[in-house]
Amino acid sequence: QLVESGGGSVQPGGSLRLSCTASGFSLDNYAVGWFRQAPGKEREGVSCIEAHGDMLNYGDSVKGRFTISRDKAKNEVYLQMNRLKVEDTAVYYCVHDCVYGPWGFGVGSTGSWGQGIQVTVSS
Repeated sequence: QLVESGGGSVQPGGSLRLSCTASGFSLDNYAVGWFRQAPGKEREGVSCIEAHGDMLNYGDSVKGRFTISRDKAKNEVYLQMNRLKVEDTAVYYCVHDCVYGPWGFGVGSTGSWGQGIQVTVSS
């Protein structure tokens, strides 16, 4: 089970840090990451961190503003979101077994999703 926390409301230019805690299984051997879905839009990949080597991948819309990290000892993954924009408003989902390639982001056959958490950026 994946459980997200840290969402909420913030003004444009503000910051939030999302956390995702896994229970019942270890994230150690999986790439983990974040997707989001804004109202009326398709779900999109935000970021994915590899299982080994810790290569980081980001969607173009968040590069330079968001930072993904993981703590294997705590079995957690994080998304630090800085300089938030109104268009970052969405439900954010933690994912395990994310993949990234020339086609963009995806989820592997063994992947699972958290329940999602709301992030609202507005003035």
